[in-house]
Amino acid sequence: MSPFKRNRGVLPGFGITLGTTLALLGLIVLIPLSTLFFKTGTLGWHGFWSTVTTPRVLASLRLTFGASFIAALVNGLFGVLGAWVLVRYTFPGRKLIDGIVDLPFALPTAVAGITLTSLYSRNGLIGRHLEAWGIKGAYSPLGVVIALTFIGLPFVVRTVQPVLEDLETEMEEAAATLGAKRSQTLWHVVLPVLYPSILTGFTLAFARALGEYGSVVFISGNMPMKTEITPLLIMTKLEQFDYAGATAIAVVMLVVSFGLILVINFIQWWSRRRQGLA
Repeated sequence: MSPFKRNRGVLPGFGITLGTTLALLGLIVLIPLSTLFFKTGTLGWHGFWSTVTTPRVLASLRLTFGASFIAALVNGLFGVLGAWVLVRYTFPGRKLIDGIVDLPFALPTAVAGITLTSLYSRNGLIGRHLEAWGIKGAYSPLGVVIALTFIGLPFVVRTVQPVLEDLETEMEEAAATLGAKRSQTLWHVVLPVLYPSILTGFTLAFARALGEYGSVVFISGNMPMKTEITPLLIMTKLEQFDYAGATAIAVVMLVVSFGLILVINFIQWWSRRRQGLA
């Protein structure tokens, strides 16, 4: 057999698969995104700046990015704890809980929004107890954070869970044998291995929260300057036939989101490189 003969693969050759991939990527992602910039360009720089710096737009951007970041942090913490429980412990109903984790993936966002609103409203099962403490659940920024936390939790659990399953418990036992405390084992043995997956889950949850609409639109109350999220403001401008204004706001979200994802990916690369050098 000739040493230059290639193994016959299941899929077609590199040229066909690469061409198909780039064509689909262009049709589904690049061309639609490029139209945002072309439509926004009709405003001119002055029109673009005046559109995206209005107090209403800035207030919605602060709420959207701030609530998404807080929700991603909460999911980063409790997602790791949830993955740890599902991997390291055996208890009745574990398979059921493992399935419930994926419920936000399958549940329509509108149904999630209505359910959360009924629970956290003033007369809701949970909201009435929060009201007794002077905390407003639904129709407040807290309600936005709750909704974004709900839809983002599976991303962290499902990215951390496979890494935990591959992490041998012998490493922790060896650390304990050498006299390491639980906190030392956590910080120096477990977290360095989990860190890239935690950051990946955080990024996915954050990105998912930025574009969430269905579950937030019910529980937020949609009050301009207070509980109005940016996706809702974009929809409002579209309903007013202000297409250029809607795309201008969308471009801001796109650029900022892409920049944040690049930064996080760079941190992941730096972390893996540092671990490789170690």
